[in-house]
Amino acid sequence: MIVCVCNNVSERKIRQAVNDGITRMSELRDELEVGTCCGKCHSCAKRVLRECLADAKPATAQPVVFQLNAMAA
Repeated sequence: MIVCVCNNVSERKIRQAVNDGITRMSELRDELEVGTCCGKCHSCAKRVLRECLADAKPATAQPVVFQLNAMAA
């Protein structure tokens, strides 16, 4: 999906930018120039950025439980 028509920025480009380390809208604006012309895409770009960041967060680690085998001693 094209997010920014003025600068031809797609959702895929935003996702790639997040994978490359972009975490803030200002960084996205500097890197891809999204939202720098007419500004109509700003809210959509911000939503896509937030979704990508949420998807990129690692799942919460589950505790590891060890069971001791009484016969192993």
